[in-house]
Amino acid sequence: MQDSTTDRALVLVTESLDNESFAWLEKHCDARRVRLDDPAFEALLPGAQGLVVRTYTQVDQTLLERASALRVIGRAGVGLDNIDVAACRARGVEVVHTPDANTQAVVELVLAYMLDAVRPREYLTQALPRDAWEQLRKGLIAPRQLHGLTLGILGLGRVGKRLARVADAIGMHVVFHDLLQIPQGTCNGAVPVAREAVFAADVVSIHVDGRRSNRHIVGATEFACMKPDALFINASRGFVVDANALAAWLSANPSALAYCDVHEPEPMPPGHPLLGLANAKLTPHIGAATRDAHRAMSWVVKDVWRALQGEAPEHPASLPPD
Repeated sequence: MQDSTTDRALVLVTESLDNESFAWLEKHCDARRVRLDDPAFEALLPGAQGLVVRTYTQVDQTLLERASALRVIGRAGVGLDNIDVAACRARGVEVVHTPDANTQAVVELVLAYMLDAVRPREYLTQALPRDAWEQLRKGLIAPRQLHGLTLGILGLGRVGKRLARVADAIGMHVVFHDLLQIPQGTCNGAVPVAREAVFAADVVSIHVDGRRSNRHIVGATEFACMKPDALFINASRGFVVDANALAAWLSANPSALAYCDVHEPEPMPPGHPLLGLANAKLTPHIGAATRDAHRAMSWVVKDVWRALQGEAPEHPASLPPD
């Protein structure tokens, strides 16, 4: 039964949302798509009871002070780095998110990076004479394959565990390090090791959370442990890696390769230390950029509606650890 006090609650959607989920929200609320730079946002914010955001809407004390009627914030995604959860809770504002919505999408991107790194390929657009055909084939012989390589995972959460399962199925040796004690039988073939041993692997993939203490958790000390031809992947958060240290390691080791999907800041400014390096492959934060993941993240609107109804949400945000 609908609560009359929330029958047509005003909910602002500041970033992209799947059309189907937005249409669902419109049936239950007075839902408005409005960008942060639209003057209408400031006019509507004081009366908004709900706010649906993604990555680039900063929900901090300043915004909360201008949103006196706000009751719930829905983060269409996993990380809560752009939301001051403690400040929200102090004001009685619920925060909900979609913790497993993009796990598969991120894992598939990391797998694509690994395959790109070990399997060079060129696509034919015209017929070739035999000598050119043979020359091309010889030039595309991969020096190694994923099977038999060691993958080191820093952070065995949802993404790390699923990546471990995929890598184990391919035939990689998987080791990991995590701050938490991961119960036996839930590591998907990964073996716990000391932190430095993760960085001694052939492939190193970072999947830590957004706690403040993880800032620059990967720096010069960690890169000094890495093999000169290692593959480094960061699809977690930009701020967890010291970009200057990564750039220095790549410059000193031309056979090494780094794929980074997340950066600090975003977008990257001119002069960013990783720009222009031949062995730094940079993508514009596309880990969750699949239709399936976008659709799953967008259904955060159901938890927004639950909170407005006074019901317990399925996926309330936890206060971030220090």
